[in-house]
Parts: sequence; structure tokens; C-alpha cells
Amino acid sequence: MAAKSTARLEGNVNEPRSRLSDSEAARTFDIRRSTFVAGHSRFPRVRFPPLDFSKIRTYPVADRANKVAVEAFAKPHAAGESFATFLDKLPDFLAVQDFKCVVTAIATAVKNQRPVLLMMGAHSIKVGLNPLIVDAMRRGIVNAVAFNGAGAIHDFELCYNGETSEDVQRGLNDGSFGMVDETGRMMNAAFADGIARGLGAGRALGERALAFPNKHLSIMATGAELDIPVTVHIGIGTDIIHQHPTTNGAHLGEASYRDFQTFAAVCAQLEGGVVLNVGSAVIMPEVFLKALTIARNLGHKVEKFTTATLDMTRHYRPSENVQRRPTALGGKGVYLVGHHELMLPLLFAAVTEAI
Repeated sequence: MAAKSTARLEGNVNEPRSRLSDSEAARTFDIRRSTFVAGHSRFPRVRFPPLDFSKIRTYPVADRANKVAVEAFAKPHAAGESFATFLDKLPDFLAVQDFKCVVTAIATAVKNQRPVLLMMGAHSIKVGLNPLIVDAMRRGIVNAVAFNGAGAIHDFELCYNGETSEDVQRGLNDGSFGMVDETGRMMNAAFADGIARGLGAGRALGERALAFPNKHLSIMATGAELDIPVTVHIGIGTDIIHQHPTTNGAHLGEASYRDFQTFAAVCAQLEGGVVLNVGSAVIMPEVFLKALTIARNLGHKVEKFTTATLDMTRHYRPSENVQRRPTALGGKGVYLVGHHELMLPLLFAAVTEAI
């Protein structure tokens, strides 16, 4: 029985789907033969005649517009020379031109009393840059700061504990990642107290941080002390304090939404100012785009201003939502790639020289 079935199946496979008459089969064979003969198409082959290079036209090098000139080359640094001299000796190309453009824009904004907004991720805090940012706030270079929830946590922990940034892999392996008690308990309590007093997240945390030993290193504490807006833009579930038993989602949302309103008010005054995005690949570029839209929707002219992203690699949202889209009406956007612990000290030092 099985042998018969196999034979029947094999017969069906080999049987042609339709039978051609002898004349049809011959005609089909002739067509195929005329179309493909020894692997060649029946269409004429394309020919490529040689070019006569002796007839190529040239012109004098003096008539050519050039992008590189020796006058723009770097010059060696000599021991004991000033930082301003070091900057002047950099090669005048590409990223150096963009860097100097940002420096000039910040210096001009400071002199014209236009805002310089610093948007951040948390990494700048983790590589020890708080003293430079706090100094820029105190000297009137930075007029507003905005960061994600992780930035607030690291700033807060450094302020009360003097240390931050745990071993994620180790904590993840044993289920202890983000489970320290004090950070979540104190930050959540600050949110609750701040909401009751009409404060947003950044101001509530800043006022709480004023009682800590390292308040002089805290961006949020400095903001509270100097009445400089420091806003915290929280993504629910992205931060370790959201794991804490005292977390109240309503408090997180209310505190962060108030900061979004404050941030939009900052964006409404950006005409002639500068926006720095240091290390935020998603949260701040997205928040900035919405806040800028609100400012323009309410009739504020925010067109001619400078934006600059400083990050270790290029990302889509900073390129579009900080560098390109917001400046399309007459501003300028640049993207500087490099490590924060090198780029930000260079930037603030250059601005100090320029003002």
C-alpha cells in the first residue's frame, strides 16, 4: 500500500502541468534559442568606446576656491602660554569652528543678558563636573538647568552622601540594584512636601539639599539658593527611587509637570540665547521640542538662538530635536562629539576667556 502511494506521488511530481502540441513545443524552443544563445541576451551588447584624455580641460590653481589654507593650521603650544593662546592656536577647521561658535554665542548671550539653558543627562554629574556647572550658575553664565530623574538622583546623593553610582551588574544579579533606603525615602518625602507648598520637583529637592553637607556641589541646591530654575523631567519607571516603597506616582507626575511648565517659560525667553544639551539622548530633546512648541504657540518669538549638543556619540533625537528642527527659523545648531569630562571644562574655560 505504501509502495503504491509513493509511486503515485512520484508520478504526480514528474507529470507536466499541461501538454504542448509538437508545433507549440518547437516554437517555444525556437524563441528560447533566439533569446539565450550560449548564455548571451538577444539584445545588442552595450559598447564603451575609450575616452580621449588628451582633450581634458584644466585651469590655473589660482582660479580655484579652496577649503584649506596654511593660515588655518594649528600652531604648537609652548610651555607657560595662556589658555587663550592655546585656543587661538587650534586649527581653524570643522569641530574647532563649531566649538568657537558656541563659545561666542554663550559669551554674547551673557553680555546681552539672554538666557543660557543647560540641559543634561546624568553622566556629566557622574564624571565630576558639578563644580564647573555650579560655578557657571554663580557667575551668571548658566541661567537655567534641566535634567532627567537620574541627574536629580546623582546630584542628591552626592549632596547628602558624598558618593553615588552603584555597581549595576552586581545589584541586578542579586536583586539589590537601586534598593538603598535613604535616597528614595528622602527624595519621595521632598516631592510630597514640595507639592504641598506649590513647588516643582527640582526646587523641592534643591531646598531639601540645602541642609546637606555638600550643598556647595549640588546643582539643585545652588538653584534653590540663587532662585535659578532647575527642573527635573521624570520618566516613570526609569529611576531607582521609583522602586522604593514610599513612591507615590501622583507626586512624581505633579512635581515633574510643574517643572515642565517652568521649563516652557524658560524656553519662551530663548531668543538670542543658547541651549546646551550635554549627554541627554532622549528625555531632554523630546521635552525641549514640546516646550518650545508651547512657547511659540503662545506667541513668543523664539527663532534666532544657538543650540549645541555635546555627547560621546551622535544620536537621532539630539540631531533633530535640538540641532536642526528648533533652529530652522534662523538659529544655528551644532553637534560636538567628545567625552563630557574633556569637552565641558574646555567649553566653560573658553567662555571665561571670552567674557
